[in-house]
Amino acid sequence: MSLFLCVDCGGSKTSAVIADRSGTILGRALGGPSNFSYMSAAAFTDAVRVAVSNALKTCVSPPSIDPVSLPPNTEIFASAWFGISGVDSLAAIANASAVLSALLGIPLGPRLVVANDTHLLAAPLRLHPDIKHAVAAIAGTGSCVVSFQHEPSGMLSELARTGGWGWILGDEGGGFHVGRETMRQMMYDAARSSLGMEPLPPSSLKAKVLETFGIEGVDNAPEVLPVVHLPEPSTEEAAASVPSYLLVAREKRLSQLAPLVFEAAFKDKDPFALNVLRVCAEGLADQIAMLSREPGEDPSLKPRAVEANEAMLCFGGSLVGIEDYRALIREALAKKGHVFKYVEFVDDAAAAGAVALASLGRT
Repeated sequence: MSLFLCVDCGGSKTSAVIADRSGTILGRALGGPSNFSYMSAAAFTDAVRVAVSNALKTCVSPPSIDPVSLPPNTEIFASAWFGISGVDSLAAIANASAVLSALLGIPLGPRLVVANDTHLLAAPLRLHPDIKHAVAAIAGTGSCVVSFQHEPSGMLSELARTGGWGWILGDEGGGFHVGRETMRQMMYDAARSSLGMEPLPPSSLKAKVLETFGIEGVDNAPEVLPVVHLPEPSTEEAAASVPSYLLVAREKRLSQLAPLVFEAAFKDKDPFALNVLRVCAEGLADQIAMLSREPGEDPSLKPRAVEANEAMLCFGGSLVGIEDYRALIREALAKKGHVFKYVEFVDDAAAAGAVALASLGRT
Protein backbone atom coordinates (compact mmCIF):
# COMPACT_ATOMS: atom_id res chain seq x y z
CA MET A 1 0.00 0.00 0.00
CA SER A 2 1.42 3.40 -0.97
CA LEU A 3 0.50 5.71 1.88
CA PHE A 4 2.28 8.94 2.70
CA LEU A 5 2.28 9.94 6.36
CA CYS A 6 3.03 13.37 7.75
CA VAL A 7 2.98 14.09 11.48
CA ASP A 8 3.24 17.52 13.08
CA CYS A 9 4.48 17.05 16.65
CA GLY A 10 4.02 20.14 18.83
CA GLY A 11 3.90 21.28 22.41
CA SER A 12 0.10 21.21 22.52
CA LYS A 13 -0.91 18.37 20.20
CA THR A 14 0.16 15.78 17.63
CA SER A 15 -1.48 15.97 14.20
CA ALA A 16 -1.20 13.01 11.81
CA VAL A 17 -2.36 13.12 8.18
CA ILE A 18 -2.20 10.30 5.62
CA ALA A 19 -2.45 10.79 1.84
CA ASP A 20 -2.38 8.45 -1.13
CA ARG A 21 -0.07 8.79 -4.12
CA SER A 22 -2.42 11.27 -5.82
CA GLY A 23 -2.25 13.59 -2.81
CA THR A 24 -5.79 12.83 -1.67
CA ILE A 25 -6.06 12.87 2.12
CA LEU A 26 -7.42 9.56 3.36
CA GLY A 27 -7.12 9.89 7.11
CA ARG A 28 -6.24 12.27 9.90
CA ALA A 29 -6.26 12.28 13.69
CA LEU A 30 -4.96 14.16 16.71
CA GLY A 31 -2.97 13.04 19.74
CA GLY A 32 -1.57 14.64 22.86
CA PRO A 33 1.54 16.86 23.20
CA SER A 34 4.74 15.53 21.62
CA ASN A 35 7.52 18.08 22.09
CA PHE A 36 10.54 15.78 21.98
CA SER A 37 12.68 17.85 24.34
CA TYR A 38 10.07 18.03 27.10
CA MET A 39 9.16 14.34 27.47
CA SER A 40 10.57 10.84 27.57
CA ALA A 41 11.00 8.78 24.42
CA ALA A 42 8.24 6.46 25.64
CA ALA A 43 5.75 9.32 26.18
CA PHE A 44 6.64 10.80 22.79
CA THR A 45 6.13 7.43 21.10
CA ASP A 46 2.76 6.95 22.79
CA ALA A 47 1.51 10.35 21.58
CA VAL A 48 2.56 9.55 18.00
CA ARG A 49 1.12 6.03 18.24
CA VAL A 50 -2.31 7.37 19.23
CA ALA A 51 -2.44 9.91 16.40
CA VAL A 52 -1.16 7.59 13.65
CA SER A 53 -3.21 4.58 14.77
CA ASN A 54 -6.40 6.61 14.66
CA ALA A 55 -5.51 8.25 11.33
CA LEU A 56 -5.06 4.78 9.83
CA LYS A 57 -8.62 3.68 10.68
CA THR A 58 -10.03 5.08 7.43
CA CYS A 59 -7.02 4.04 5.34
CA VAL A 60 -7.17 0.27 5.71
CA SER A 61 -9.52 -2.08 3.88
CA PRO A 62 -12.03 -2.62 5.27
CA PRO A 63 -12.06 0.55 7.41
CA SER A 64 -11.44 -0.18 11.06
CA ILE A 65 -13.56 0.92 13.99
CA ASP A 66 -10.64 0.52 16.37
CA PRO A 67 -7.23 2.16 16.08
CA VAL A 68 -4.85 0.21 13.85
CA SER A 69 -2.11 -1.47 15.86
CA LEU A 70 1.49 -0.38 15.39
CA PRO A 71 3.96 -1.45 14.23
CA PRO A 72 1.94 -2.75 11.24
CA ASN A 73 2.09 -6.39 10.20
CA THR A 74 2.81 -5.40 6.59
CA GLU A 75 4.61 -2.49 5.01
CA ILE A 76 1.95 0.19 4.49
CA PHE A 77 3.87 3.47 4.32
CA ALA A 78 5.76 4.49 1.21
CA SER A 79 7.36 7.25 3.24
CA ALA A 80 6.80 9.43 6.30
CA TRP A 81 7.72 12.99 7.22
CA PHE A 82 7.86 14.08 10.85
CA GLY A 83 8.11 17.71 11.91
CA ILE A 84 8.90 17.57 15.62
CA SER A 85 9.04 20.42 18.09
CA GLY A 86 12.17 20.09 20.21
CA VAL A 87 14.21 18.24 17.58
CA ASP A 88 16.98 20.79 17.16
CA SER A 89 20.17 18.73 16.83
CA LEU A 90 21.56 15.76 14.90
CA ALA A 91 21.52 13.71 18.11
CA ALA A 92 17.83 14.47 18.70
CA ILE A 93 17.02 13.60 15.08
CA ALA A 94 18.84 10.28 15.44
CA ASN A 95 17.06 9.42 18.69
CA ALA A 96 13.61 10.33 17.33
CA SER A 97 14.28 8.48 14.07
CA ALA A 98 15.15 5.27 15.92
CA VAL A 99 11.90 5.13 17.90
CA LEU A 100 9.78 6.14 14.89
CA SER A 101 11.39 3.55 12.64
CA ALA A 102 10.52 0.84 15.15
CA LEU A 103 6.98 2.18 15.62
CA LEU A 104 6.08 2.44 11.93
CA GLY A 105 8.11 -0.38 10.42
CA ILE A 106 9.94 2.05 8.12
CA PRO A 107 13.70 1.42 7.89
CA LEU A 108 16.06 4.26 8.74
CA GLY A 109 16.92 6.10 5.54
CA PRO A 110 15.37 8.37 2.92
CA ARG A 111 11.82 7.02 3.38
CA LEU A 112 11.72 8.33 6.95
CA VAL A 113 12.33 12.07 7.18
CA VAL A 114 12.65 13.53 10.68
CA ALA A 115 13.22 17.23 11.23
CA ASN A 116 12.13 20.20 13.30
CA ASP A 117 8.46 21.14 12.90
CA THR A 118 9.37 24.34 11.05
CA HIS A 119 10.26 22.18 8.02
CA LEU A 120 6.59 21.40 7.45
CA LEU A 121 5.70 25.08 7.31
CA ALA A 122 8.01 25.68 4.36
CA ALA A 123 6.16 23.14 2.18
CA PRO A 124 4.21 25.91 0.30
CA LEU A 125 7.54 27.12 -1.12
CA ARG A 126 7.19 24.35 -3.72
CA LEU A 127 4.13 26.17 -5.13
CA HIS A 128 6.14 29.29 -6.08
CA PRO A 129 8.65 28.48 -8.84
CA ASP A 130 9.73 32.15 -9.06
CA ILE A 131 11.48 31.98 -5.67
CA LYS A 132 13.68 29.43 -3.92
CA HIS A 133 13.88 30.66 -0.35
CA ALA A 134 11.47 30.69 2.59
CA VAL A 135 11.54 31.64 6.25
CA ALA A 136 9.28 29.57 8.49
CA ALA A 137 8.22 31.17 11.79
CA ILE A 138 6.38 29.13 14.40
CA ALA A 139 4.67 30.91 17.27
CA GLY A 140 2.40 28.72 19.31
CA THR A 141 3.17 27.65 22.84
CA GLY A 142 6.83 28.31 22.00
CA SER A 143 8.56 29.72 18.94
CA CYS A 144 11.30 28.98 16.41
CA VAL A 145 12.45 30.54 13.11
CA VAL A 146 14.21 28.61 10.33
CA SER A 147 15.16 29.55 6.75
CA PHE A 148 15.13 27.12 3.81
CA GLN A 149 16.24 26.71 0.23
CA HIS A 150 14.30 24.75 -2.41
CA GLU A 151 16.74 22.31 -4.02
CA PRO A 152 16.47 21.06 -7.64
CA SER A 153 15.63 17.62 -6.22
CA GLY A 154 12.41 19.05 -4.81
CA MET A 155 13.58 18.73 -1.21
CA LEU A 156 14.01 21.62 1.21
CA SER A 157 17.41 22.20 2.75
CA GLU A 158 17.81 24.17 5.96
CA LEU A 159 19.94 27.31 5.70
CA ALA A 160 19.90 28.80 9.21
CA ARG A 161 17.85 28.93 12.40
CA THR A 162 17.33 30.87 15.56
CA GLY A 163 15.06 30.51 18.57
CA GLY A 164 13.51 27.31 19.83
CA TRP A 165 15.48 27.72 23.05
CA GLY A 166 12.61 27.00 25.43
CA TRP A 167 10.59 29.13 27.81
CA ILE A 168 13.47 30.11 30.10
CA LEU A 169 15.89 31.31 27.42
CA GLY A 170 13.63 32.45 24.62
CA ASP A 171 10.44 31.49 22.74
CA GLU A 172 10.06 35.08 21.55
CA GLY A 173 6.58 35.81 20.26
CA GLY A 174 5.13 32.54 21.55
CA GLY A 175 2.72 31.78 24.36
CA PHE A 176 5.42 31.60 27.02
CA HIS A 177 6.74 35.01 25.97
CA VAL A 178 3.28 36.57 25.96
CA GLY A 179 2.58 35.33 29.49
CA ARG A 180 6.04 36.28 30.73
CA GLU A 181 5.85 39.76 29.21
CA THR A 182 2.43 40.29 30.76
CA MET A 183 3.85 39.50 34.20
CA ARG A 184 6.92 41.66 33.59
CA GLN A 185 4.89 44.68 32.57
CA MET A 186 2.55 44.24 35.53
CA MET A 187 5.59 44.24 37.82
CA TYR A 188 6.99 47.30 36.05
CA ASP A 189 3.73 49.17 36.57
CA ALA A 190 3.77 48.16 40.24
CA ALA A 191 7.25 49.70 40.47
CA ARG A 192 5.93 52.93 38.94
CA SER A 193 3.22 53.00 41.59
CA SER A 194 5.80 52.62 44.35
CA LEU A 195 7.44 55.81 43.06
CA GLY A 196 4.21 57.74 43.44
CA MET A 197 3.91 58.30 39.70
CA GLU A 198 0.61 59.17 38.05
CA PRO A 199 -1.76 56.17 38.12
CA LEU A 200 -2.20 54.32 34.83
CA PRO A 201 -5.63 53.75 33.27
CA PRO A 202 -7.46 50.57 34.33
CA SER A 203 -6.56 47.47 32.32
CA SER A 204 -8.97 44.65 31.56
CA LEU A 205 -5.99 42.31 31.12
CA LYS A 206 -4.59 43.05 34.56
CA ALA A 207 -8.01 42.37 36.06
CA LYS A 208 -8.29 39.05 34.16
CA VAL A 209 -4.83 37.90 35.28
CA LEU A 210 -5.39 38.80 38.92
CA GLU A 211 -8.77 37.07 38.89
CA THR A 212 -7.19 33.95 37.36
CA PHE A 213 -4.81 33.67 40.29
CA GLY A 214 -7.26 34.70 43.00
CA ILE A 215 -5.68 38.09 43.73
CA GLU A 216 -7.88 41.06 44.60
CA GLY A 217 -6.94 44.60 43.65
CA VAL A 218 -4.31 45.85 41.21
CA ASP A 219 -2.29 47.21 44.14
CA ASN A 220 -1.65 43.59 45.10
CA ALA A 221 -0.25 42.68 41.68
CA PRO A 222 3.17 41.67 43.11
CA GLU A 223 1.41 38.68 44.67
CA VAL A 224 1.61 37.05 41.23
CA LEU A 225 5.34 36.40 41.75
CA PRO A 226 4.82 33.18 43.73
CA VAL A 227 2.54 32.02 40.92
CA VAL A 228 5.52 32.24 38.57
CA HIS A 229 8.22 30.84 40.82
CA LEU A 230 6.70 28.25 43.15
CA PRO A 231 7.27 24.69 41.90
CA GLU A 232 4.49 22.16 41.57
CA PRO A 233 3.74 20.17 44.76
CA SER A 234 5.92 17.07 45.05
CA THR A 235 3.38 14.90 46.90
CA GLU A 236 -0.35 14.22 46.73
CA GLU A 237 -0.69 15.46 50.29
CA ALA A 238 0.90 18.78 49.39
CA ALA A 239 -1.19 19.06 46.22
CA ALA A 240 -4.39 18.82 48.23
CA SER A 241 -3.60 22.01 50.12
CA VAL A 242 -2.62 24.42 47.31
CA PRO A 243 -4.68 26.39 44.75
CA SER A 244 -5.37 24.58 41.49
CA TYR A 245 -3.18 26.93 39.44
CA LEU A 246 -0.11 25.78 41.39
CA LEU A 247 -0.75 22.23 40.19
CA VAL A 248 0.07 23.40 36.65
CA ALA A 249 3.70 23.28 35.48
CA ARG A 250 5.33 26.68 35.94
CA GLU A 251 5.85 27.33 32.25
CA LYS A 252 2.21 26.49 31.52
CA ARG A 253 1.09 29.03 34.13
CA LEU A 254 2.60 31.61 31.81
CA SER A 255 1.53 30.25 28.41
CA GLN A 256 -2.08 29.75 29.54
CA LEU A 257 -2.37 33.53 29.93
CA ALA A 258 -2.00 34.08 26.17
CA PRO A 259 -5.76 33.79 25.35
CA LEU A 260 -6.50 36.41 28.01
CA VAL A 261 -3.94 38.77 26.48
CA PHE A 262 -5.30 38.38 22.94
CA GLU A 263 -8.87 38.86 24.10
CA ALA A 264 -7.97 42.00 26.03
CA ALA A 265 -5.88 43.42 23.17
CA PHE A 266 -8.11 42.77 20.17
CA LYS A 267 -11.58 42.55 21.71
CA ASP A 268 -11.39 44.91 24.69
CA LYS A 269 -8.89 47.24 22.92
CA ASP A 270 -6.87 47.37 26.15
CA PRO A 271 -3.73 49.51 25.55
CA PHE A 272 -1.78 47.57 28.20
CA ALA A 273 -2.50 44.23 26.49
CA LEU A 274 -1.78 45.64 23.04
CA ASN A 275 1.60 46.90 24.25
CA VAL A 276 2.42 43.43 25.57
CA LEU A 277 1.71 41.96 22.13
CA ARG A 278 3.71 44.65 20.35
CA VAL A 279 6.74 43.76 22.47
CA CYS A 280 6.28 40.06 21.72
CA ALA A 281 5.72 40.68 18.00
CA GLU A 282 8.90 42.76 17.94
CA GLY A 283 10.81 39.88 19.53
CA LEU A 284 9.70 37.42 16.85
CA ALA A 285 10.33 40.00 14.11
CA ASP A 286 13.90 40.40 15.40
CA GLN A 287 14.48 36.68 14.94
CA ILE A 288 12.99 36.64 11.44
CA ALA A 289 15.14 39.67 10.57
CA MET A 290 18.23 37.87 11.87
CA LEU A 291 17.86 35.28 9.09
CA SER A 292 17.17 37.93 6.43
CA ARG A 293 19.08 40.70 4.73
CA GLU A 294 17.88 43.97 3.30
CA PRO A 295 18.06 44.73 -0.43
CA GLY A 296 21.54 46.01 -1.20
CA GLU A 297 23.05 44.68 2.04
CA ASP A 298 26.50 43.14 1.60
CA PRO A 299 25.88 39.36 1.20
CA SER A 300 29.26 38.59 2.77
CA LEU A 301 27.99 39.83 6.13
CA LYS A 302 25.40 37.04 6.33
CA PRO A 303 26.17 34.61 3.48
CA ARG A 304 23.26 32.27 4.28
CA ALA A 305 20.66 34.98 4.86
CA VAL A 306 17.69 35.36 2.48
CA GLU A 307 16.42 38.54 0.84
CA ALA A 308 12.87 39.06 2.03
CA ASN A 309 11.66 40.64 -1.22
CA GLU A 310 12.68 37.44 -3.04
CA ALA A 311 11.44 34.98 -0.43
CA MET A 312 8.35 33.61 1.30
CA LEU A 313 7.41 34.00 4.95
CA CYS A 314 5.45 31.00 6.24
CA PHE A 315 3.71 31.37 9.60
CA GLY A 316 2.53 28.47 11.72
CA GLY A 317 1.22 28.00 15.23
CA SER A 318 -1.83 29.03 17.22
CA LEU A 319 -0.76 32.59 18.05
CA VAL A 320 0.24 33.66 14.54
CA GLY A 321 -3.02 32.11 13.38
CA ILE A 322 -4.57 35.34 14.65
CA GLU A 323 -4.47 37.83 11.78
CA ASP A 324 -4.14 40.93 13.97
CA TYR A 325 -1.05 39.46 15.63
CA ARG A 326 0.51 38.60 12.26
CA ALA A 327 -0.11 42.20 11.25
CA LEU A 328 1.91 43.41 14.26
CA ILE A 329 4.80 41.12 13.28
CA ARG A 330 4.73 42.23 9.62
CA GLU A 331 4.58 45.86 10.72
CA ALA A 332 7.67 45.36 12.89
CA LEU A 333 9.47 43.62 10.00
CA ALA A 334 8.64 46.43 7.57
CA LYS A 335 10.17 48.95 9.96
CA LYS A 336 13.36 46.89 9.82
CA GLY A 337 13.32 46.90 6.00
CA HIS A 338 12.07 43.34 5.47
CA VAL A 339 8.99 42.95 3.27
CA PHE A 340 8.49 39.41 1.99
CA LYS A 341 7.32 38.67 -1.55
CA TYR A 342 4.79 36.13 -0.28
CA VAL A 343 3.32 35.65 3.19
CA GLU A 344 1.21 32.64 4.12
CA PHE A 345 -0.26 31.20 7.29
CA VAL A 346 -0.09 27.41 7.14
CA ASP A 347 -3.17 26.36 9.05
CA ASP A 348 -2.68 22.62 8.57
CA ALA A 349 1.03 21.87 8.37
CA ALA A 350 0.56 18.09 8.53
CA ALA A 351 -1.82 18.13 5.55
CA ALA A 352 0.48 20.38 3.54
CA GLY A 353 3.36 18.05 4.33
CA ALA A 354 1.46 14.88 3.39
CA VAL A 355 0.44 16.35 0.02
CA ALA A 356 3.99 17.56 -0.65
CA LEU A 357 5.39 14.13 0.28
CA ALA A 358 2.97 12.42 -2.10
CA SER A 359 4.01 14.77 -4.91
CA LEU A 360 7.64 13.75 -4.41
CA GLY A 361 6.53 10.11 -4.55
CA ARG A 362 5.06 10.72 -8.02
CA THR A 363 8.31 12.11 -9.45
